[in-house]
Amino acid sequence: MDILETPDAIRILEAALLCSHQPMSLREMRQLFDDTVSADGVLAMLGGIREQWSGRGVELVEVGTGWRFQTRPDVQAHLDRLNPEKPPKYSRATLETLAIVAYKQPVTRGDIEDIRGVTVSSHIVKQLEDRGWVEVIGHRDAPGRPALFATTRQFLDDMGLSSLAQLPTLDGLPVSQALLPGLDPEPDADADIDTASAEAAASEMAPPDLIEPFSPSP
Repeated sequence: MDILETPDAIRILEAALLCSHQPMSLREMRQLFDDTVSADGVLAMLGGIREQWSGRGVELVEVGTGWRFQTRPDVQAHLDRLNPEKPPKYSRATLETLAIVAYKQPVTRGDIEDIRGVTVSSHIVKQLEDRGWVEVIGHRDAPGRPALFATTRQFLDDMGLSSLAQLPTLDGLPVSQALLPGLDPEPDADADIDTASAEAAASEMAPPDLIEPFSPSP
């Protein structure tokens, strides 16, 4: 019997996704079946698993580097009571720089400074690079050959997106006001710029929390 016609294949795939600490790519999922299942076959099984988990506290989603299970936003507030640690805070300048890179990429530091109207410190850029959200993808053919920055697949994963096409629209707001909700901003020296309606620009972009991968007892 074809493996796609048995429930065992779905059980194997579901277990792998639940136990994985990182999103799984189609290539990795095909390796579960020694490449005897096509990519379309795996996608069909993923669709079935997603339907089976519909309405539960966790959901199967596609992000930048593959597929993963993650908690639904409506239950996360309850789970946070078990782990009251606060997420790291980022300055408004950092979040605005990230938003500019996300919406205008690839950009140079000069491009970012022209949009924000203030100097971008090296600390901000390094912070975004260390977080794995921004990387240098090349250099502009201009005097000094300035570095071109773009977002990473890690950025997509952390924001719960499968592609940049899923970024929320700005609805006419300047990109310098596109802060990312869910990343708590702290006031900084650049607070004199206009950020009054910043949070409204990307209201669907709060990064989801992942469920803790299941590890079977030895």
